[in-house]
This record gives sequence, structure tokens and C-alpha cells, in this order.
Amino acid sequence: MPNERIVGDRLGNMKIIKRILLNILYVSLGVLMGLTWGVLPRATVLGIDPVPANQTSLIPGIEVTLEPQNFILAKPVSPNGTVFVYYPGGRVPAQSYEFMARALAAQGITVAIPVMPLELAVISPNRASEVRVALETGGMKISKFIVGGHSLGGAMAAKYAFSNPVDGLVLMGAYSVDDLTGKSFKVLDLAAEHDGLATPEKVKAGLEKLPSGSKVDMIAGGVHAFFGRYGPQAGDGSPTVARDVFEKDVLEKLNLYFQSL
Repeated sequence: MPNERIVGDRLGNMKIIKRILLNILYVSLGVLMGLTWGVLPRATVLGIDPVPANQTSLIPGIEVTLEPQNFILAKPVSPNGTVFVYYPGGRVPAQSYEFMARALAAQGITVAIPVMPLELAVISPNRASEVRVALETGGMKISKFIVGGHSLGGAMAAKYAFSNPVDGLVLMGAYSVDDLTGKSFKVLDLAAEHDGLATPEKVKAGLEKLPSGSKVDMIAGGVHAFFGRYGPQAGDGSPTVARDVFEKDVLEKLNLYFQSL
């Protein structure tokens, strides 16, 4: 009888433990589903800007497509062999940077903007290699391969440049977490004057991890969200210039950078 009682107690305890574990599992699944619902990527829709279009998005002759490998591609009429792979900021749709891709394509630069898993470049920091393979498989001859990105996308582009051969790096409202001081490629490091997230102070502090000779180019009056067309962002500063003025300044600095490579 005592042994039967012990066995019964153990069985009862096991049932209790099982119920507790199942409850934990259900709660965890519910939390996971809730989080996933909140970060599901949005559909990639080309040709639509969250702000009124200006001349940079109306350049004739530039073909912009969503490629089967899930990246936006801006193809110049006369490609010059330079390819620029641009990583979007965290939770920012890839099409938010289409205006920039069109403007650069007008200068002969082929621009690719990967659509990131869950809109987070940190999940897939090596997407630039996939883009390169896709372009070369399609017959493209690449003479210069530059990577870059905005915010989290910039940090992940820097991570990619740390482990892979590139001819340049463009950071916008971003800084590297990897030590790139031993690299010889040229960096364009853009900061917005009133950026409330990647503040000018943080961007300047990040120079210690960039190649020798790197400097910060400050864009007057702008904020973090002005680097892409996706609307205001929580925690950001307040702009003192119009978005189109800021964009024009960014594009001018990009053109000068690519001409210097």
C-alpha cells in the first residue's frame, strides 16, 4: 500500500508538471506569435513614396524592378560597372530608398536594395553576396562593388565589409561595430545634424573603428528618418530643413563619393 501511494503521488506530480510545462509552452507560443505579427515584413511596392515625389524619383529611362532573389534593382541606361548594394534600416521597407537608387542609376551606378527577412538586416548580413552572385549570373560585369546602409542596415553593411572584399562603404546615420581600421577602402560617413538615434556624437565616436582618413560628413538640419522615405520615427529629433533639401545634399555627397572611387 505505501508503495502504491508513492507511485500515485509521483504520477500526480508528473501530471502537475506536465500541465505547467504545457501552460508555459502555450504562453511562449502566444508571445512569439504576437511578436511575429508585429514585425511581419510589408509587401514591397515600387514607385510609391510616403512623401510627395520630387525630381529624384521621376528620372526617365531608369528601370526599377523587384528581382526574383527579392531585391530591388535600379538599372542604369548605361551601366559604368559600379554596383552599390544598400541595406535598409531596421524595420524600414526596402522601397523607402528607391528615390536614392533612381538618382544614382542616372549616374550609371547599378543599385540593389535587398528586402531583408522581417525587415532586419541583422538576420541576414551577407545578403550582398547573394545579390552579387545574382547579378554576375545574369551576365553583369562588376568593376567596383560598394556596400552601404542606413542605421542598422549600415552597421550590417560594415559587418559585411569586415569579412568580405569591397571597394567602398557608405554609412548613413550608422556606425560600425567591427574594427575596420585595417581596411583600405574609402568610407562615406553621413550624419544628420538633428538625428535623435544615431546622434552626431555617436557617429563621430564610431570613426575610431573606420579606416584611416575617414571623416563624418554632416547633413545640416536633417534627422534620422530623412535618409529614407518612411515617415517619422520614434525617438528622432526635429528637422530644421525640408526633406527635399536634405535629400539633395545627400545625393550630392553620394555623387562626389562615387566619382572619387
